[in-house]
Amino acid sequence: MDKNTYDAIVVGTGVSGGWAAKELTEKGLKTLVLERGPMVQHGDYPTAMKAPWELPYADQPTREDIARHPVHTRPSFYGIKQSTKHWFVDDIDNPYEETKPFDWFRGYHVGGRSLMWGRQSYRFSEMDFEANGKEGIGVDWPIRYDDLAPWYDYVEEFIGVSGSIEHLPQLPDGQFLPPMELTCVEKDFRDKLSGKFGRKLIIGRTANLSAPLKHDKSPQRAPCQYRNLCMRGCPFGAYFSSNSSTLPAAEKTGNMTLVPNAVVHELIYDNTKGKATGVRVLDAETGHQTDYFARVIFLCASTFGTAQILLNSTSSRFPTGFGNDSGEVGHNIMDHIFGSGARALADGYEDRYYSGRRPNGFYIPRYRNIGKDKRQYLRGFGYQGGASRDDWTRLVDTPAIGDELKHAAETPGPWMVSMMGFGEMLPSHRNHVTLDRNRKDKYGLPLLNFDAAHQENEILMNKEIISDAMEMLSAAGYRDVHSFQVPANVGAGIHEMGTARMGRDPKTSVLNAWNQMHACNNVFITDGSCMASSACQNPSLTYMALTARAASRAVDELKRGNI
Repeated sequence: MDKNTYDAIVVGTGVSGGWAAKELTEKGLKTLVLERGPMVQHGDYPTAMKAPWELPYADQPTREDIARHPVHTRPSFYGIKQSTKHWFVDDIDNPYEETKPFDWFRGYHVGGRSLMWGRQSYRFSEMDFEANGKEGIGVDWPIRYDDLAPWYDYVEEFIGVSGSIEHLPQLPDGQFLPPMELTCVEKDFRDKLSGKFGRKLIIGRTANLSAPLKHDKSPQRAPCQYRNLCMRGCPFGAYFSSNSSTLPAAEKTGNMTLVPNAVVHELIYDNTKGKATGVRVLDAETGHQTDYFARVIFLCASTFGTAQILLNSTSSRFPTGFGNDSGEVGHNIMDHIFGSGARALADGYEDRYYSGRRPNGFYIPRYRNIGKDKRQYLRGFGYQGGASRDDWTRLVDTPAIGDELKHAAETPGPWMVSMMGFGEMLPSHRNHVTLDRNRKDKYGLPLLNFDAAHQENEILMNKEIISDAMEMLSAAGYRDVHSFQVPANVGAGIHEMGTARMGRDPKTSVLNAWNQMHACNNVFITDGSCMASSACQNPSLTYMALTARAASRAVDELKRGNI
C-alpha cells in the first residue's frame, strides 16, 4: 500500500487531466496520473510530417476501417483517415449501447482528445452562468463569471490563445495573442453583416500560437506553421495539447508519476473515514488489478468516462453510484446542436488569394435572445465558418488530362463561404446514460447505454440556425446559397457535458462551487461532467479554468486539514 500511495491521483490526461496534473504537481503534491490508453510523448505523432502521397488510399478509410469504426465513420464525423485513425478507438473493441442513437467519439491515449480538438477557445459570459437560475432550467450555477474570470486569464496566458478584442458582453474578451487574419471575402461578409444586421463576424479565438508565448515556461512550443494538419498532432507544439504543454510542465516538477494503460473502473470508499481513499485499476494489456491510494482524487476521465466510473463504484454508502445522493449522476447530458448551416459562392475576388493554410475560421457570436431580441426558444447559437477558394481536388472528376488538367489545376477555384451553427442544448434529467451490467466490454466492465435526444427547444433553434444562415448569405449578395443539415445525433458536436453537474443544493446536484463532491469532499470532478449548462461556446477553455481553480482549492483545503 505504501508504494502505491500518493498525495493526489488524477484520472485522465485530456485538457482537464493535464491541467490538474500541472497545478497539483507545481503546488508540491506527489501526484499519480492515470491514463487508460497507451503512452504518447510530445512529438510522437506518426503522420504529422507525411506528405499526401506518402499516405495510403489517398488518406481515405478502407472498408476494414469503416467496419471497425461504425460510430467514427457516421456522417457527422470526419476523423477516420489514414493520417488520423490511430487516435480514435476501435468501436468493435470499445462498444456501447444506444437506447436512442448517440454519437460518441473517443480517443484513448496520453493526451486524450487534447490532441484532436478543434482548439476554439471561448469564455462563457455572465448571461451564461445566470441563465439557468433566471429561467428555472436545470439548476443554478453555483458560480458566476467573476469567480472564473481570473482563472480564464491564468489559463489563456499559459496555453496561448489568439484572438481579437471585441467588447461583447455575451463573449468576454481574454488575454490574447495577435489575431489571425480574415480572408478578403470574410472581411466582405463581416462588413455586410455589420451594415445590414448589426451583427459581428470575428476571427476565431483559437489555442494556436500566432506569436511566441508571453512566458518562458514552455520552451518546447513554437508558433503555428499554418499547415492546418493539427489533428495529426503538432511536433512544433504550436497548438495547446496536454502533451505539448501541461504534462511537460508537470513532469518538470519531479512530482508526477504517469501510468498509461491504466483503466480506472472504481473509486475506493472508506465508510469509517467518510472519504475516498483511492482508485481501482485494471492494466489494459495484462488485466492485472492494482489499487492506488491518495488524499485527494481528481476525476478528469471525460464526461462519460467519469460517469462510468461513478456509476460502477457502488457500496453500502453509495448503492446507486459514487456520490449519487441526488440521483443526478449520469443525467442532464448536453451537447451542442451541430451539423446545420448554409454555404454559398462569392464573386468579385477572383484576383485575390491568401497565404498558408490557416487552422482557424471566422466566428459569429450569439445574437439571439439578447436585449430586446426574444425568440420562441430559450438561449442562442453562434456560427463557425470560413471563406476560401476551391483547390485542385475539385478537378478529381474532371474529364481532362495532360496540359489541360495542369493548367486547370494552376488556377484556384471559386470563392466559397460556409457557416455552421453551434447551438445551446438545455439540461434535462431525461437525457441520461446508465450502466448495462448484463453486457460487458473486453475488461469485464459494464457497458454504457445512452438515452438522449434533442427536445423541442433544440429543434426550434436548429430551424433558425439554418434560416438565419441562408438569410445572411443571401443578404451579402452571394449566389447559389443553399442549406445543409448533416445527420447528427446528440454527441456529434463532441462537446458532451453534464453527468455530474455543479449546483448549490446537494439534493439536485453532484458538485459544489469548487467542483468538489457534495457527498465526498476529497473527490473533485473538472471535466465536462461538471457543467450545469452548455452555453453555445466551445467549452474546453471553461474546463481548464475550472480545473485550475479547483486544484488551487484542493491544495488549500489539504493544508487546512479539511480533506
